[in-house]
Amino acid sequence: MRTTARLGAATISASLALTAVAGSAAVAQDVEGTIDVHGSSTVYPISTSVSEKFQELNDGFGYTVGFEGTGDGFNQYFCPNVSDVSDASRPMRDSEAEICAENGVTWTELKVAYDGMAVLTSNENPLECVNFFDLYAIFGAESNDIRSYEDATAFAAELGSSTDLGKGPIQNTAPGPESGTFDSFAEIVLEGIAEERGVEGDAMRDPVPPAWTGAANDQVIIAGISQARNPSVYTFVGLAYAEEAGDTVKVLAVDSGDGDCVLPNAETVSAGEYPISRPLFIYPGLDNLEDNAVTVPWVDFYLSDEGIASVAETGYVDLPAEELQATRDQWEAAKAGDESAVNARTWTEPTE
Repeated sequence: MRTTARLGAATISASLALTAVAGSAAVAQDVEGTIDVHGSSTVYPISTSVSEKFQELNDGFGYTVGFEGTGDGFNQYFCPNVSDVSDASRPMRDSEAEICAENGVTWTELKVAYDGMAVLTSNENPLECVNFFDLYAIFGAESNDIRSYEDATAFAAELGSSTDLGKGPIQNTAPGPESGTFDSFAEIVLEGIAEERGVEGDAMRDPVPPAWTGAANDQVIIAGISQARNPSVYTFVGLAYAEEAGDTVKVLAVDSGDGDCVLPNAETVSAGEYPISRPLFIYPGLDNLEDNAVTVPWVDFYLSDEGIASVAETGYVDLPAEELQATRDQWEAAKAGDESAVNARTWTEPTE
């Protein structure tokens, strides 16, 4: 786990100079203090960019942003009341909300962006498109005993695919169970097929070596693909990391079953055309707003026009105007102590 830390003074100034910023009521300047953010490696670039901008306005502001994974962010930092904000690439689970409640941690869920999970392979792989059956054959629960891409191709064919997934032993570097990307991929791509086939329990293959080396760091995952000796190797990461990798890897188009192969980009994700898309969130803790007075101005800035511009600047997809306004309204209600915004979700109820 790596963090970016730039520490300033330990306290916040009693009198803040407020400057109007389009898209939010006001953004504080002359802020002194630190904010501690942990969680999703996918949301990490956005929150880091926002923090860097906020520090440029406030010399006394410092921050730590970690990328341990959504699950670890909730379970090791946020719900035990260690961090101020949790980044998440999936909604908080009910079991995580229960841990928060046990520790007296209250929160509000703020949707800040959309992401498309990109399926990557080696540049040497001739394949251009995969479908959900292919991905299930590689990453699904029924592939636990499949050790070669020849066998994965045969299993995918049984499911209805005609894709040749290549040759050699399956050795992928991909997100692990601590990652929200892992959970989102399972929910969007694998669970429907698993349910139709009567598979009980987790829809995802057991992420254990050598078939699956789990990593929380997306750059490690991309290196595992770009440096693989066998071109038949596959993984999935957030769109921004795929775009950052450039031509060191190949981004595959994805067919969800309708015969259309769609590449992930800002346009296809925003239009709902790319089939592996998801919302991204931040979860500010509400019970410690007075104890750490940096949190409110930092989130204010995050949701301002200048702050939220970091979404597109880091390679993710902006919320539609009405959804961004709903997020801003929820934050204003949460700050005001409106009970409707406390422990309140802005997305569909998550599944366990």
